[in-house]
Amino acid sequence: MAQVWPDILTVLPVSEAELNLSFSEKIELSLVDILKQATNQLYDKNGTRDGVETAQIVLDFSWEKLNTGTWRDVDKEWRRVYSYGCLFKVTALCCGEVSQLKIDEAIKTCDMGLLMGASILDDVLQKLVRVLQNKAKAWQSKHTEPIVEPERKKFKTECDPAPIINPAKAVPRIYCPSLEQFRTEFLDPLRPVILEGVIDHWPAFKEHPWSIDYLRTVAGCRTVPVEVGSRYTDEAWSQTLITVSEFIERYILGKGNTGKGYLAQHQLFDQIPELKEDIRIPDYCCLGEGEEDDITINAWFGPGGTVSPLHQDPQQNFLAQVVGRKYIRLYSTEETERLYPHQSQLLHNTSQVGLLCCAG
Repeated sequence: MAQVWPDILTVLPVSEAELNLSFSEKIELSLVDILKQATNQLYDKNGTRDGVETAQIVLDFSWEKLNTGTWRDVDKEWRRVYSYGCLFKVTALCCGEVSQLKIDEAIKTCDMGLLMGASILDDVLQKLVRVLQNKAKAWQSKHTEPIVEPERKKFKTECDPAPIINPAKAVPRIYCPSLEQFRTEFLDPLRPVILEGVIDHWPAFKEHPWSIDYLRTVAGCRTVPVEVGSRYTDEAWSQTLITVSEFIERYILGKGNTGKGYLAQHQLFDQIPELKEDIRIPDYCCLGEGEEDDITINAWFGPGGTVSPLHQDPQQNFLAQVVGRKYIRLYSTEETERLYPHQSQLLHNTSQVGLLCCAG
């Protein structure tokens, strides 16, 4: 593969002085010295390969800090240190002639920084991964023979028969209500509603219809967190980090009989802005508290049979279904005591009652 270093340089700080390595006293001085050594290696010899070993020391040390105790108690400074380690490893991998394997490793390293670290240097890891993806796509289009497939792979839409719902208990549907109508009839009185016609204009339906092929093209090489198991309350439930392509092969197409896998409640659109361009934030969200930048956008992507246990979310939610179908059962807050929330802090928002019907 041709050199990628000139493109890498365009997103890095111009000089060593602009790469600000300022940390609080919580970060050991010995580790700060190693970070400075990595910085010197980066700017002294235009990304010397010796930097991989130095960067790995930073990553190994900060990884231990990230995985000690609960995630909410991890100091943001350690997340910043981890991101700098990812930055130094990526730049060291990308100097000189690089192979496709090194590009793949560099992309994964960027994703690990985006998932586990904190934003540094004006989101430099996001800029780096975009450069690397573009380089990888250009190389693949030049060196890979086109594959003629008999049929474009689409999402499997077959699923269990839709449940029969008592009309008296069904959530009402309304077509594109005004903001005022939505506020007065649903938001303020806390009444659930299905809004029809409000996302039909999304590029995910029009310009870039979401399909397996499309997601592979846009995000196939990106590393994401995947829940393994039918539901997060199961004893055998676990989490893993794999690429989107691997997730599709194993769990969406079902190759290998590896059970259930669910990309659930992940801020995929922050990690991969190209996918965020395919959706739009509904105007109704402006009626909530806070600014638009405070809106959290999560993604759920999985095969039939995945289940989110009965639970309560602390915020108001809009659920937009782009592909497939989801069955949702809602209970009034007046029923809370009868739903028996778990006593543990970890599952305090989850019911101990298991709903046996309508998985998928």
